[in-house]
Amino acid sequence: MANNTSTTRGQSPATAHSQPLAELATLGQSVWLDFITRNMIHNGELHKLIQEDGVRGVTSNPSIFEQAISAGDAYDQQLRTLAEQAFGGPELFEALAVQDIQGACDLFLPLYESTGGQDGFVSIEVSPGQAYDTEATLIEARRLWQAVDRPNVMVKVPGTPEGLPAIEQLLSEGLNINITLLFSIDRHEEVMWAYIRALEARQVADESLDNIASVASFFVSRVDTLVDRLLEEQIRAETHPATQEKLRGLLGKAAIANAKLAYARFQEIFGGERFEQLQAAGARVQRPLWASTSTKNPEYRDVRYVEELIGPHTVNTMPLATMTAFQDHGAIRRTLDEGLDDAQAVLDALHEVGIDYHAITQQLEQEGVAAFAKSYDSLIAHVEQKAAAMRSR
Repeated sequence: MANNTSTTRGQSPATAHSQPLAELATLGQSVWLDFITRNMIHNGELHKLIQEDGVRGVTSNPSIFEQAISAGDAYDQQLRTLAEQAFGGPELFEALAVQDIQGACDLFLPLYESTGGQDGFVSIEVSPGQAYDTEATLIEARRLWQAVDRPNVMVKVPGTPEGLPAIEQLLSEGLNINITLLFSIDRHEEVMWAYIRALEARQVADESLDNIASVASFFVSRVDTLVDRLLEEQIRAETHPATQEKLRGLLGKAAIANAKLAYARFQEIFGGERFEQLQAAGARVQRPLWASTSTKNPEYRDVRYVEELIGPHTVNTMPLATMTAFQDHGAIRRTLDEGLDDAQAVLDALHEVGIDYHAITQQLEQEGVAAFAKSYDSLIAHVEQKAAAMRSR
């Protein structure tokens, strides 16, 4: 049974055990927080996480904002003012979100400046409803970039086939982009080449390369959740003990194997000659960002998606519960380049038992877009209802 440590949103990791997170930076990994609220910006909690717990960035998504706006009255004053101007739901939400992102960017600005633009980023996401619309993604991403107007903002764009040309164009225009909802090694590779092509386009246009930052958000635990469910279905249906044992041996192995092989491909591409020329001109690598790193299965160690994915030029974005658990009992050593042959053997074995890697990762991408879109729609409805109630008073 895993060691499970829980905490609630808004409760910081214990500073008495702050060394583990800080030590990750010595191995080249940055810790980013996976949510944001207005209260934590204004009450000093986020500043404390930056100064004492080694948090070096923040990501956000519609689910996180819905929870933040629904809880308490921190957004009511601004929402009341906006409601009087008869804005629609999307405009209301964007105004609320932009103010939070600006506040967080300002808190992270000293870190951004002291690291030469390596860290200190805060992400804001384009509407998930635009995930399959290249032109709409371009329009919204540009608008959000201009609205936030901070050098350390990152615009999150889903890495769908339709998102890829938008990502490349936005990067070539000088926007910092966080490519999200990546599940497959192949799609991750497409994203890396899109980044490199964007930098090459900037170089041809005699534009600077040293002020562009990008991360590729590669989702982890969701892979195990789906693959384990399929394996367990096979185990229940299987009557042969040896086959059952083989299937059990694959439980909880897919996600980490997938991430390690993605990182190996990252090392090949960004260690190659094509990027070397860009790096000489000031370009930085597009870091893999491990997303969805909280452990969903209580039978698994609660920090497994941190401990087993530690390596240079990476980001791990964590909820507070995972941060707190890692502060308490996380083991720190470089693990990302270990066991690559074993990782490939896991994917090969999954194929042998009939689990289609490409079908799995495509399903996860589609489900991820759908889940974020559902959260966004729910968020917009909630904001509209709250604004309507304010107008009627």
